[in-house]
Formats: sequence, C-alpha cells, structure tokens
Amino acid sequence: MKTVLAVVGGALALFLTIAMFGGAGWTHPPMAVKQTGFRGTAMDLIRTRAGNEALAEANRAPAPADPAEPGGEKASAVYENVQVLGDLSAEQFNRIMVSITEWVAPQQGCTYCHSTENMASDELYQKRVARRMFQMTQYINSSWKENHVHEAGVTCYTCHRGNPVPANIWFDHPIQGAGRFIPRNNSQNLASPQVGNTSLPYDVYQAFYQHKETSEDAIRVNATTALPESKGKPIQDAEKTFGLMISMSQSLGVNCTFCHNTRSVAQWDTSTPNRVHAWYGIRMVRDLNQDYMTPLTSTFPRNRLGALGDAPKIYCATCHNGANKPLNGAKVIEPYPELAHPTIAVNLPNGEAKDPIPGTQTPPPVPTKP
Repeated sequence: MKTVLAVVGGALALFLTIAMFGGAGWTHPPMAVKQTGFRGTAMDLIRTRAGNEALAEANRAPAPADPAEPGGEKASAVYENVQVLGDLSAEQFNRIMVSITEWVAPQQGCTYCHSTENMASDELYQKRVARRMFQMTQYINSSWKENHVHEAGVTCYTCHRGNPVPANIWFDHPIQGAGRFIPRNNSQNLASPQVGNTSLPYDVYQAFYQHKETSEDAIRVNATTALPESKGKPIQDAEKTFGLMISMSQSLGVNCTFCHNTRSVAQWDTSTPNRVHAWYGIRMVRDLNQDYMTPLTSTFPRNRLGALGDAPKIYCATCHNGANKPLNGAKVIEPYPELAHPTIAVNLPNGEAKDPIPGTQTPPPVPTKP
C-alpha cells in the first residue's frame, strides 16, 4: 500500500511540476533581443519572437487613401459650416472625411458625426468634438514635431484604431475611503491596472498628466544630496513616481532600461535618448489634456464623462498601444499633409518645453539608434 501511495504521489508531483512549467505563462525561447544602451550594461529589450510579431500586427498602420488634387474650389465654398478644413480643396476635404470615417467610425459611417437631415448641422456632439480633435492633431504635428512625434506624426487612427472612443483613456479616480481603522489610504493598496495591479497609488495620472503647471521636480525618487538640506518630499511621492514608471513601461511595452541605466536611474548622462523623448512626451500629454481634452467637458454628454464628471483624457498608451513607437514608427502624416499643420489661423497653446535637465542649459541629446 505504501508503495502504491509513493508511486501515485511521485506521479502527481511530476504532473504538477510539468503543469507549472507548461501552463504558468513562462516566457520561453526563441527570444528576440534588442540592445538599447551601452554594451555590458544589460540595457536591452527582450521579447519572444511570437510576441514581437503579435505586437507588430496590432500596431500596423492602415493604407492611406489615394491622394487628392490641391487645386479647385475650396471646401468652405462648396460645403456649409466647414470651420477647420475650409482652406482645403473640396477633393482634399472629401478625402479627409473618407479617411476619418475609416479611422474612427468604420461601422457607424458618416452619420456618427453628421445629421442625415442637415450635414452642416452641429447638432451632434461628435461633430463638435471631431472639429477640436482635428485642431489637436494639427497642433501635435506642428508644435510637437521637433521634440516628440518627429517625421512619423499622428493621425486620428493613431489613437482611435477604428473605434469611436480610443481604447486607452483615463478619468479622475473618485477618492475611496480607507475604512476600518486607518484614516486614509493615500489612494493605494487597491490594485489598479493603471499601475500594473500593484499596491502603488492609483491616481498617478491625475498627479502627473493633468496640468501643464505640474512642478518640474514632481517626478522624483531619491535625493540629490547625501544628507538632507531642507524638508524633502515624502515617500508617498516616490511611490507615485514608481506607479507612473510602471504605467509608462506597460504603455510602451518596454522595461526600465529602455530609458534608464539602473546603475543610477536619475542620471541623465547615462540614460538613453529615449528618456529625452519620454520627458517631452509627458509634457505633451499635459499640454493636450489641459488645452484640448478638459475644455471639452461641457461638450461631451454625461455618458462620455467619468464618475466625477470629467472629460476623457490621454496618456502614453493612447497613442503607443504597447509599442515603443506608435504604429511601428510608420510615417502616417506623410500622406496627409493637410493634418501636418493648422489650416486656419487659430490661437493655439505654445508647445515649447523647458530644458529636460533641471538647472542646466544643456541641449537634449539627438536620438540615435542603439
């Protein structure tokens, strides 16, 4: 009997061991490795080849529409109430309308934004929002070209991916009471996908992505001196920084060493050029949320707002969708020069940012391939 039990127990242990290695989601070869930093520093990006292929497929840019002739009558003369793209030719305008339908509402079609009774009407909120989104796209491609989007640019598809509402957006979190015997929970210990389901604070987007006036030293972990010289920042601020970094890592599908040398995470001179891109990206997100998304709060209907009545806002994953370059780095704006710069004179916010290394005037390094 003991022999039988020993055999059964051994077989069960072997089965569970095999099941653990085969079904626990372990990453297994073949692997694809890309070096992102100086040799010998373990700064690299490691993925499975299958994962690379799936990521590339999920971020494939759509084929552009056939080009239209710039000459001819202007759209503003042919159609009524064309406020943003009126300086385009009617053919260019029609091409943009066909493209945005495929980018944003392929199932719903033109009537997602336009009233069937009067195409010029602003009755539907979708049309009023789309008008502002056109301006935002043109603003990104012109004001943030040098510091973030470069020659790749963005179109409506970069965020929407064929959906009326982008998949990756965020809203303000309601303050949740700590309950039981603690007075507050610092917005943490309640697992949130925004911070990788960790116990870190879940309101990092509100802290770091909402306002352009956010302090330049808000994102910090360690001190710059061996001994304290003044009242420092609480450890809770460092926890929010870690939560933000986890979110950025997930949004871009990379690890810490994509931007940082972990020997000294804070040092700029040992970081990769990707960190400069990320620095500007954070400021671009704040810029867009404050000047484009939040002002639309009164335009959106209640069902499009968050629990606290705030408008949807963007963050890194809105464009990146798990890839370190949105849409695999495709130059999506090249076939659509109409969206590369403002087509009408509008008062837009300034996209210039301060020096990325506080306290210095050192120009940011030019990004290069690793």
